[in-house]
Amino acid sequence: MAAGRRGTPRTAKAASAIPQLEWHEVRPSPVVLVSGPQELFAERAIKGLRDYLRAEDPSLEVSDIDAGAYQPGELLTVASPSLFAEPRLIRVSNVEKCTDAFLAEALEYLAEPAEAAYLVLRHSGGVRGKKLLEAIRSASGSAIEVVCADLKKDSEKYDFAKAEFQRSDKRITPGALRQLVSAFTDDVAELAAACQQLISDSAAQITEETIDRYYGGRVETTAFAVADSAIAGRHGEALMGLRHALASGADPVPIVAAFAMKVRTMAKVSGAHGPSGQIAGQLGMAPWQVDRAKRDLQGWTDEGLGRAILALAETDAAVKGAGRDPVFAVEKLIGVIARRGRS
Repeated sequence: MAAGRRGTPRTAKAASAIPQLEWHEVRPSPVVLVSGPQELFAERAIKGLRDYLRAEDPSLEVSDIDAGAYQPGELLTVASPSLFAEPRLIRVSNVEKCTDAFLAEALEYLAEPAEAAYLVLRHSGGVRGKKLLEAIRSASGSAIEVVCADLKKDSEKYDFAKAEFQRSDKRITPGALRQLVSAFTDDVAELAAACQQLISDSAAQITEETIDRYYGGRVETTAFAVADSAIAGRHGEALMGLRHALASGADPVPIVAAFAMKVRTMAKVSGAHGPSGQIAGQLGMAPWQVDRAKRDLQGWTDEGLGRAILALAETDAAVKGAGRDPVFAVEKLIGVIARRGRS
């Protein structure tokens, strides 16, 4: 149904007897389990299946059931064929909160799915409905699972954003892609929306200048720019960036978080040896992150990194209430980082 890498997702359960796919690989099946906490991917998978079925037959009937407020007989009613035998898509939400009645009737349905009906079950996590999940995962030949895992690593978010542009045949420079991911690192849904806006609005190749024009005001982007300047030893530039960020409404807490992310990555890479690709695999990073950390480490010593980490811990506490002047604490941290941890 959709182009993309085939195979079992990273979070798939090895014991499953059914195909376990990523959201963009969803395809029609009598039973489709959409599992995992990432709501964006779940919504895309369910919408993609609906659009595919409707393109095949515009008479598709779509019904929605809330498993958490289920009334006995609902599933049988909507799954029963109509007079003209149109195909039916039954979307069931909140399976993780399902009633006992839904659990019992869904298990019965699974034993004999209705003809020309597609049952989609959305389960975001938890132990409720475990018996049903196990039954679905053993229903070889009549079910598939779409695994919607969270993207926790920066490398995963980078790969996700890269795929967004590739699927739309839109070109983006590696630097612009890194900048975009840094700007929306805390929210995959916002990152996806930003990708789609750029895909829709930008006719030419997307560059770092494009990202600055669209999202230069993002606190995260400003924070990383301040951190980059300090790590490169540009003390005055980092202080000017800090003042600009604060004047634009930035809070010291995410600025310190940006410093912490950069310095932690540097510390990890400083103790690793081998090609960037190998180090990236060992540390769960993208190769470009390793290359960037190696560049950032130029001029640093292990002792300097240690002092920077201690200064980060003190500053983090200060901006979260332990100090009287959070801004002064961040300015002091910038001085330590710009000197590369030297006394």
